[in-house]
Amino acid sequence: MSDSKQAMLSTSNHDRDAAGMTYVYPVVSRRAGGVSVGVNLNPNNACNWHCAYCQVPQLVRGSAPEVDIFQLNSELESFIHVLTHGDFMQEHVPEDCRTIADVAISGNGEPTSSRQFEQVVACIVSRLRQAELLDRINIVLITNGSYVHRPEVKRGLDLMAKHRGQVWFKLDAGTDDAIARINGVNLTVERQMQQLEAVAGLCPTWIQTCMFAWDAKEPAEEEIAAYLDFLNEAKSRGIRLEGVLLYGLARPSLQAEAIHLSKLPDAWMQSICTRIESLGISARLSL
Repeated sequence: MSDSKQAMLSTSNHDRDAAGMTYVYPVVSRRAGGVSVGVNLNPNNACNWHCAYCQVPQLVRGSAPEVDIFQLNSELESFIHVLTHGDFMQEHVPEDCRTIADVAISGNGEPTSSRQFEQVVACIVSRLRQAELLDRINIVLITNGSYVHRPEVKRGLDLMAKHRGQVWFKLDAGTDDAIARINGVNLTVERQMQQLEAVAGLCPTWIQTCMFAWDAKEPAEEEIAAYLDFLNEAKSRGIRLEGVLLYGLARPSLQAEAIHLSKLPDAWMQSICTRIESLGISARLSL
């Protein structure tokens, strides 16, 4: 463990180097409600999307490099041991978050771009079994759903589903134009719906949505209506959703678009949460 771990962790500090490891890092997660053991499959800072609010420095277009499964296995074993033995939690984690909430496959890019995704999930399952945590904590995948068509991703999701797995599927907008502006990708709403349906058919799925002001203006009502229509259409198609994880800006973007972004009022965010719930869909708000 590096000296950087000496600082108290917080929801506003998701430093991927906090543990001094290549793939594994700790996060005090607002949405998970405790310490999340992060697994970063994109240490090259490469992603096929370019989200305006992304906190990854020097973000580039691309996919995950080859993963050293032996090293990942070793880092997971070591860090889970640190979290479950000794004084790490007491010294570096706020008192109300001193529990392991999950192992989250996330990091500095789209994790399912890794051709070794199935092997990564199998490694996590093995290490949790060894630590007697398997089926006691969640295995979470945070994804934009782009690679769900790949066989290794499908097999990995199937394995996750057998061991308290859940997917947090990124959906920040309900129109093609808003997706292009916010997520930096040419993706139609219908294609994103298809990807959501495929993911949710393999593993329990939450929709994860970030909302923020652009040039000090709240999202237009027509954009909010389109987003809610997407959720309603998913429900109408019989896509099984666990609910929506709605959150605002907690840390500054490190992208050029950061100059446009600012935090929305808490009351406005709560109003959107209420509108989601009015559709008969569970919503959890993290401010």
